[in-house]
Parts: sequence; C-alpha cells; structure tokens
Amino acid sequence: MLKVNMEYRKGILFVRLDGTLNAQTSTKIEEEIGKMLIDGGIKYLVFNIENLIYIDMNGINAMLKNNDVICKNNGKSFICGLTNELVKRRIENSRLLNYMSETSNELGVFNIVSL
Repeated sequence: MLKVNMEYRKGILFVRLDGTLNAQTSTKIEEEIGKMLIDGGIKYLVFNIENLIYIDMNGINAMLKNNDVICKNNGKSFICGLTNELVKRRIENSRLLNYMSETSNELGVFNIVSL
C-alpha cells in the first residue's frame, strides 16, 4: 500500500510517500506525478520518503522517470527523509543520488532553489 500526498508550493512540487513503493505501486508515481510534471511544466520536485518503509527497483525506476521529466523541464529533483535504513541502503546502492540531490528536509530545498 502506498499513500501519496502532493503539495505545490512556491514553484516546487513536494511528493510525500508513505508505505511501500514497489512493482504494484510504482505506476501510481509514474503516471500521476509524471502527468502533473509534464502538464504543469514543473521544474522542481522533492520526494520526501521519510515514511517509506520499503522500496524496490521498480520504485527507484519510477522516481528516475520523474527525474527525467524534470531534467527536460530544465529543473532539478531532490530527495529527503532518508531515515529508514533499508530504504536508504537501497537508494544508495541504486546510485539514485547520482541523479537527484539529497537534502536534509523539505525546507532545505528553498535554500537551494532560488525562484
């Protein structure tokens, strides 16, 4: 089960994930968020995964696909909330952080992005 909470604030789309991001739930991330990024021309995306309890390669690939859209919009993607050790290890091993910047929390993004 995956709960997705989205908030668009000051030109940044915040996506808060709660639960499990895997093969069964990753399409929700790809389709819903991807469409919003394309239709809205959004340049900045933050995945807050503080409440994510599990992620597999399908989930990581879904995040990468959203990052690709952000790159096409000449923007930048961020990830915060790397507190769960299993999730953190999977993300570090996948090299996702080579494509997305890590920040300590959502507020940190406002210091990086000048709109």
